[in-house]
Amino acid sequence: MHMEDYQKLAITTAIYPKEQGLVYTALGLCGEAGEVAEKIKKYIRDDGDIEVLRTNVSKELGDVLWYIANLAHELNLDLGTIASDNYLKLKSRQERNVLSGSGDNR
Repeated sequence: MHMEDYQKLAITTAIYPKEQGLVYTALGLCGEAGEVAEKIKKYIRDDGDIEVLRTNVSKELGDVLWYIANLAHELNLDLGTIASDNYLKLKSRQERNVLSGSGDNR
């Protein structure tokens, strides 16, 4: 599935107060990202099963993606463009040998 297609579909399943859409989607994204971290933490703590982890994290990453798609929509941003721009930024950093380090403008 293409990013733009996913974003269009994700928007159709959004049920939240539209006047608070920006805050709602940003907070939801943080919550779901935290759930990904929790699954991994518990996997480490419990010396868990990698296949169970993969299944659980896949589901949580889907929720993360849903919130990203809807947050982007709230800001009138296209998910495909975001993905493409991010790849180009990282490719440029790689070519300039500045992938590691810190700062937005490397």
